[in-house]
Amino acid sequence: MSPLSLKQRLALELNRSFIKQEAAQHPLTQLFWECTLRCNMRCRHCGSDCKISTVHPDMPFADFEKVLLRIREAYDPGKILIILSGGEPLMRDDLAVCGRQISRLGFPWGLVSNGRLMSPARIDELLKAGMRTATISLDGLEEDHNWMRGIPDAYVHAVEAIRILAGKGIAFDVVTCVNRRNFSRLDELKELLISLGVKRWRIFTIFPVGRAASDPELQISVSQYRELMDYIVATRKEGRIHLSYGCEGFLGSYEGKVRDHLFSCQAGLSIASVRIDGAISGCNSIRSHYDQGNIYTDDFIDVWENRFGPYRDHSQFRTQECAACKWWKWCLGNGMHLRDEQGRLILCNLKRLEFEH
Repeated sequence: MSPLSLKQRLALELNRSFIKQEAAQHPLTQLFWECTLRCNMRCRHCGSDCKISTVHPDMPFADFEKVLLRIREAYDPGKILIILSGGEPLMRDDLAVCGRQISRLGFPWGLVSNGRLMSPARIDELLKAGMRTATISLDGLEEDHNWMRGIPDAYVHAVEAIRILAGKGIAFDVVTCVNRRNFSRLDELKELLISLGVKRWRIFTIFPVGRAASDPELQISVSQYRELMDYIVATRKEGRIHLSYGCEGFLGSYEGKVRDHLFSCQAGLSIASVRIDGAISGCNSIRSHYDQGNIYTDDFIDVWENRFGPYRDHSQFRTQECAACKWWKWCLGNGMHLRDEQGRLILCNLKRLEFEH
């Protein structure tokens, strides 16, 4: 692993100042709505952190609408992207109705989907309701994707959804969970995505919690992780598809090379979520211990403006291996989703890249 260049150090220092400013100003730009926990797949990596039964009823849109009305009183709705997530959002028959009202309130919106219910008619309905963006999950070629999703026709539907969206001119991306099964076939997957008209591809790796911790096929090795970073760098230089890595923590000398931005955990800085039970958090991947309020008992604006202390000041996390780490000032202890309910670090990407602390 090469040391940081002077250019990287200067960029990281600028980014460090920017993060401090963001923490102080915390401009809300993305709000996730976990609108349902129902799903039509049985994904191997899903549910690692489930705290609520999947039989929990969908949140009535009227309840979420009250949050949007309150947000609109304080902020410019045109600058806040609402992202519908689940479960599988398209399990809601009223999704287009919800989207239409979100648009009427002045908010742009999009969704994260497995694509299984994305027929041409359904996509047209959502576009007419104001859908601006979409993310489709595709975790490999047919055998690998179906294995990951636990459904024999998962791949067919995901590919068809991608094909339809590519023909609509909508801004969308494809997200892939890299694991030991699909690792050797990433190039084949890349060629498939390019042939389907995909412009933006995002990949992530699974952190070892819950079911994922006991499934060795979901976890790539340390050497594969380093190979993956090099693969992203090479693909970005190639320029045929825009590939980026997820928000899985600080990456040392790979910073500025595998993403369009330098690392920062935006949860609680610019990103919030409303979960199925009304909990207000930073993003859907973060444990319930870090909930900051609930829409049924608290005012969302008050929560966003005056709480989120652990998200905006990570000093409490500078313990154990982070206490003497020379990378702390740029890493700030990794993303919040990589902390357990006691604040302990679950995974350090610098270790995976064989950095010395």
